[in-house]
Amino acid sequence: MEKLQYRLEAFEGPLDLLLSLISKNKIDIYDIPIAELLQQYLEQIAFMQEEDLDIASEFLEMAARLVQIKSVSLLPRYEEEEDPRLELTGLLLEYQQCKQAAEKLKEKVSFDAQPHPPADIPIDYTYRRIHETRELLSALLSAWGRGKSLLPPRPESFSALVTRKIVSVTSQVVYILRRLWKQQKVSYHSLFEEKRERSERVAAFLAVLELVKSKRIRVEGEGDRSQVILRKGGERH
Repeated sequence: MEKLQYRLEAFEGPLDLLLSLISKNKIDIYDIPIAELLQQYLEQIAFMQEEDLDIASEFLEMAARLVQIKSVSLLPRYEEEEDPRLELTGLLLEYQQCKQAAEKLKEKVSFDAQPHPPADIPIDYTYRRIHETRELLSALLSAWGRGKSLLPPRPESFSALVTRKIVSVTSQVVYILRRLWKQQKVSYHSLFEEKRERSERVAAFLAVLELVKSKRIRVEGEGDRSQVILRKGGERH
């Protein structure tokens, strides 16, 4: 990369300096080589200091930002993580568009012109902006979710929802009462021994709570010795 020899007054800010470096060295703004750009940028800052020019704090802030982006880019990055250069690219594109719009306005605006009242022109809502292909791809990935496949989800993804057995609390209430109707008293843990599915165990536990609340059973003991006992119709304790 060739070294630019501009004074600070030639740039309106750090983004203006970066765009000048990118333009002169024909760098792809969507794939910025941060290491080379940082080296050129720091050389310009050093040149300004040698010329005893007052360097605005925003130029030094941008230098620190470029150093940070370079440091992050050296670290291993996972697929779903965004490229640390994307934010800088977005800022440069926005600044470039504003600069181009300012140039067009500069050509049309003159202090010698006689202003006219605004004309009643119908609004044209046609979208005329032209996007780069990679810009559209980036927007699609951001909307879809970075790191996710664009293909439809596999059937296995729904197996847990479709094939899992649904167990109602009512069915477990009936199951517990039937066991107690025959034996009057059963081990608390025996109510869960034959249940392999989590939904069955949860439903059985809720059934026990419901029966205790309705005073149809009571639970006595602690730990492995706890028992579930069927309460008689007139029993209150």
